[in-house]
Amino acid sequence: MTSQAALVLFSGGQDSATCLADALDRFDRVETIGFFYGQRHAVELECRAPLRRTIAALQPWRATLGPDHMLDIAAALAALGETAMTADIEIATTAAGLPNTFVPGRNLLFLTYAAALAYRRGLGVLVGGMCETDYSGYPDCRNDTMRAMQSALGLGLDRPIIIDTPLMYRDKAATWRLAETLGGAALVETIRTESHSCYKGDRAVLHDWGYGCAACPACDLRAAGWARYRAGAAPGGDTMDGT
Repeated sequence: MTSQAALVLFSGGQDSATCLADALDRFDRVETIGFFYGQRHAVELECRAPLRRTIAALQPWRATLGPDHMLDIAAALAALGETAMTADIEIATTAAGLPNTFVPGRNLLFLTYAAALAYRRGLGVLVGGMCETDYSGYPDCRNDTMRAMQSALGLGLDRPIIIDTPLMYRDKAATWRLAETLGGAALVETIRTESHSCYKGDRAVLHDWGYGCAACPACDLRAAGWARYRAGAAPGGDTMDGT
C-alpha cells in the first residue's frame, strides 16, 4: 500500500466532489468508492458518474482518475432499523440531541469497507469529506473518531493506512473556496449544478447554491455556506493545515 495512492469516499455530494478534486491534485493515483445504503436521496448516486467525468476533465490533475467501485450495503443497514436518511420519515431531533438523519455507524462501516478495498488495490490513503465545522452533530464525523478508526484499521490490516479528511476544519463557505482554488469557477459551477446534497433527493429546482428542497439540514448548510462564500465573509475554521 502506498501513501501516494488514494481511495476517495465519493457520494456525489458537494463535500466528496471537492475531496475528489483535492485528491486528484495531491496524489499520484486516485480511485473512488460509493455506497448504496438505502438512502432516500439515492439520486446522489445518479450524479456520481457524470460528476466524476466532469471533474476529471477540468484540470491537468497530478493523478488520472482510476476505477470507481460501488458497494450495496442496504440490506445490512436496513436490518438495523430506519432513520430519516433511509426512510420517508419527517426530519427531527431525537431525545439524544441528534438529528434523526443520523445513521448509526454509517461512516465506520464506509471506512471499514473502503479500507478492505484499499488493501486489495494497494491504496494507502482513504479520503473522506467528514467535517466538524459544518455538520449535523454526527459523532462519526469527528476528528477523534477518524483518528481512532485510522489506528484500528491499521492494526486490523497489519498495514499503515491514512484517513485523510481535508474538510475537517472547513465550513461550507471554505469548502466552496477550496473548490475555487483547485479548479477555478469551472469546478465551482460543476459542483453547484452537478453534485447533490439534499436529504430528500429533490432535484426539481436549481437554486443559487445548487439543487435541493431548500428546507432540510443539508440544504440549509449548503445554502448558508454558498451565501457566505459569495459574500466573501471571513471563513469559519478555514485553516489549511487543520489547526
